[in-house]
Amino acid sequence: MTITHHLDDATLMSFAAGSLPDALSAVAAAHVAMCARCCGEVAALESIGGVLLGELSPALLNKVEIAPAGGQASAGPISRDNARPRSGDLPGPLARLIGSDLHSVRWRWLGPGLWHHRLQINGKGNLGLVKVTPGHVIPEHSHGGSELTLVLRGAFRDATGHYSPGDVADLDDTVEHTPIADPGPDCICLVANENPARFRGVIARLLQPLHGM
Repeated sequence: MTITHHLDDATLMSFAAGSLPDALSAVAAAHVAMCARCCGEVAALESIGGVLLGELSPALLNKVEIAPAGGQASAGPISRDNARPRSGDLPGPLARLIGSDLHSVRWRWLGPGLWHHRLQINGKGNLGLVKVTPGHVIPEHSHGGSELTLVLRGAFRDATGHYSPGDVADLDDTVEHTPIADPGPDCICLVANENPARFRGVIARLLQPLHGM
């Protein structure tokens, strides 16, 4: 597997610092588990952060109980500390959510050649799996914030480039695109965004309520 599209520097820094929103952090963790380069960069950033923390003066903190939103544990692989293990044919962080492979995923049909499976996660953002059959597209859309798309199987291309397994599209609200799946196996991606994508055309009435693409 040759990975050519990586997380950008700002995303890596936020992920290493633990400040990336949960949904985006889930995709970042899965990519880092697949990518030796980004795994090394996260380790380096963590080392730098450790040195900086070591130079701070000690401070007395009150005992505070910290609970996730809703009072429940986050159902997602959002920690940079567990980003490295792998399980089956999936990166370890994603396997914690759906199992060791993609065969057990229950897909929801959206339209010709297009399926979706929402993943539950606490915190801000939306997380899900998207499956597109060869030659079909995800309709043209823009973003209401950051979006991370990690290819797990198959491949796709759009105005920003060509993406294969392990590649991640790290996009912001300035990008408008129409991804199309390559010939070969179905293209399956893990997708997270801060806010729902903004679709054009009639198909938007089907996709927009999902808030997971």
